[in-house]
Amino acid sequence: KNKGCDTVVLGCTEIPLLVNQENSSLPILDSTRLLARAALKEATR
Repeated sequence: KNKGCDTVVLGCTEIPLLVNQENSSLPILDSTRLLARAALKEATR
């Protein structure tokens, strides 16, 4: 936060195994989860 960062992007599939919203003071975007949700949404429309 003190460096100007307001969100953390987890861009590797293994990182969410160690880092999650419960142990981060910044909002987290899990790229794998976002991709899975987008794929599911696209597949079911």
